[in-house]
Amino acid sequence: MTASYRYDVEVLHLLVSPEHAYFGRARDGAADVPTTDADRVELVAGKGIIGDRFFGKGAHMDAAVTLLAIEAIEAIAAELGVAPFDPLLPRRNVVLRGTHLAPLLGQEFALESRGALVRLRGGRPAHPCAWMDEVLAPGAHAAMRGRGGVRCQVLSDGVLHRGPAVLISPVPLEPERAGEATVLRPTRLP
Repeated sequence: MTASYRYDVEVLHLLVSPEHAYFGRARDGAADVPTTDADRVELVAGKGIIGDRFFGKGAHMDAAVTLLAIEAIEAIAAELGVAPFDPLLPRRNVVLRGTHLAPLLGQEFALESRGALVRLRGGRPAHPCAWMDEVLAPGAHAAMRGRGGVRCQVLSDGVLHRGPAVLISPVPLEPERAGEATVLRPTRLP
């Protein structure tokens, strides 16, 4: 990775859950599954977060870890005129403050926390599901389109910690746009 841009970010939440909570019909309610908001998580290249529901799953190798900007959740709540949401309810693994994620699609980038570096590749947009209307607020599913986060492939073993971090990007980001809905299309690599 040729990194040109460094952004100070904050890792607010690190969600780890061994099981899916949102399946079936939303009106039947979410499954009661163990979920941890960890202080630190261990990532394994090509597999994901140890202990998470997507760890080592073949269908999710390119999307084992999902990043979400807290600014997106805050903007959605403001637009819907509701109180701020619990940022764990969308069930994204890494909730960050201070970064615009859309330009990272198709890019190799890194998160550095407490001296440890984890390399990731932005794979595809994390599209919201209809469950968002049930667990966040009516209208959240539509409002979250284009700002549901980025699903990533883990390229290196490492540890992420909650707290201050640095996002190292090969492309310029616009942190002030973190809460905006954008059309998310993967960048084609040469």
